[in-house]
Amino acid sequence: MFELFTGLGLALPAGLNAYIPLLAVALADRYTGLIQLSQPYDILSSPAAIILLLVLLSIELLADKIPLIDHVNDLIQSAIRPAAGAVLLMASTDAVDSINPVLSMLLGLTVAGSVHTAKTTFRPIVTATTGGLGNPIVSASEDGAAIALSVLALVAPIAIAFVLGGIVVLILLVLRRRRARSTLLH
Repeated sequence: MFELFTGLGLALPAGLNAYIPLLAVALADRYTGLIQLSQPYDILSSPAAIILLLVLLSIELLADKIPLIDHVNDLIQSAIRPAAGAVLLMASTDAVDSINPVLSMLLGLTVAGSVHTAKTTFRPIVTATTGGLGNPIVSASEDGAAIALSVLALVAPIAIAFVLGGIVVLILLVLRRRRARSTLLH
């Protein structure tokens, strides 16, 4: 069960920045006992993969702070972020026989893809309302959230259940508010 929460907790931030949770898992596998990746996922913690993740993360961190470039980057990342979420959830739950790998893959794709969709929907609004000045601030906040969620997923996976519960409550409140607003307009 903890493996599932770890995987979900890593798939969430993958929707914001694919490389932060991938790098967190790679470093945790290589240098700590927080996670043990089995084959084929252990390639993530190879020195070459860690260097590649650092390079890709550096590019992502820069590109995501520049207005308009960040939108192009989000378009490119539309395939990468959900795929990273799938890999992270599959790698986290690989040792658990009771979780089907295809289910893990689909769940990781859905979680990271949903977060990515929310991000790419929200970002143009930030650009339009702040003239692009808010983009670096929002991006840095997303990076901070991705780091915090990645660490939390590795250190205290049960806490992810509360994070997920909070997200579900927030979504339900937004939907309820929309429904009430549309009822008033009709």
